[in-house]
Amino acid sequence: MKKVLLIAALFVTSFGYAQDITPFTPNSLNDGVVYYLPKTAIDIEVTATKITYAPGDLCQYASRYLRLNNVSAQADVHWEIKEVKVSSAGIPDPDNAYMVKVKDKDVASNVQLSKDGIVLAINAKVDIEDETGKKATSPATKKLDPKKYLTEEILSTTSTAKMADLVAKEIYSIRESKNSLIKGQAEYMPKDGAAMKLMLDNLEEQEQALTQMFAGTTTREDQTLHFYITPEDQMKDQIAFRFSRRLGIVKADDLSGAPVYISMESVDPVPTLDPKTAEKKKKMEGVIYNIPGKARVTVRSVEKQYFKGELPVTQFGTTEVLVNDLFKNKVNTRVIFHPQTGAIQKIDKD
Repeated sequence: MKKVLLIAALFVTSFGYAQDITPFTPNSLNDGVVYYLPKTAIDIEVTATKITYAPGDLCQYASRYLRLNNVSAQADVHWEIKEVKVSSAGIPDPDNAYMVKVKDKDVASNVQLSKDGIVLAINAKVDIEDETGKKATSPATKKLDPKKYLTEEILSTTSTAKMADLVAKEIYSIRESKNSLIKGQAEYMPKDGAAMKLMLDNLEEQEQALTQMFAGTTTREDQTLHFYITPEDQMKDQIAFRFSRRLGIVKADDLSGAPVYISMESVDPVPTLDPKTAEKKKKMEGVIYNIPGKARVTVRSVEKQYFKGELPVTQFGTTEVLVNDLFKNKVNTRVIFHPQTGAIQKIDKD
């Protein structure tokens, strides 16, 4: 999910004309561009892995012939939490909507927006990261077809014990062939390095396929979900989501899983302006932007702590005004906004 702040404003390439900034009133007939100041949601990105085990046909002989201990004869499917990432995400704040009214004779805007209308830069260009990628399913063990490598003698036997004995001997024979190639003692040595690699890869695949008849196969599939929590100061052990070893990630109200908690508190909050100063700021000509505060956030279960750190939170901060005096004629001013918090990331001139 794209994490952006719905904060947009209209800037002109000729900054000689002033702009009016007024609180937005729904259904008003004024012409202009409406933008929202963001409020923060804590984005908890949880990746869990589904682990599927299928026993091999010869699993009961794994210890006897290949010294593979603890090989189960029972199929199993369970989940494990692979990773938990916690970050700040911006969502539009309907209580902080503003309209930028452009006066007569203003020219076209010189502002870069995201595809969602989020302001990225003024009089500058920034690279936009591609966040459309998805986590791919990745098998931990490549599943091969061992029947491709079974000899006529193995296929003709009707005894499982005899088959296990013959397959094990075939595995050891493959290992001996690999060692002979590596040591340069094979009866028929490859002519060059590429041929050597091809032969070793083929032998490795044969060994893996036959070994799976004893050890079984294990595949892993990742699932990623996002949970969004509204920040509150002095939040203590609120359930963010639940996790079940049998079902994986489940919602906070699903009692089939064990709870994972989130706690947070503000850190060095930005001082709140008195009402007169705040009202005066609203009347200044320019675009209002965020100065986020910080929160100390912890995400944990009873057994494990997944995250502990500080994150920007707009609700614990304040706003400022980017006044039009910054954009005087003959001064090439460039402003870049932080794409997730709406704070100013960089201002330079030439």
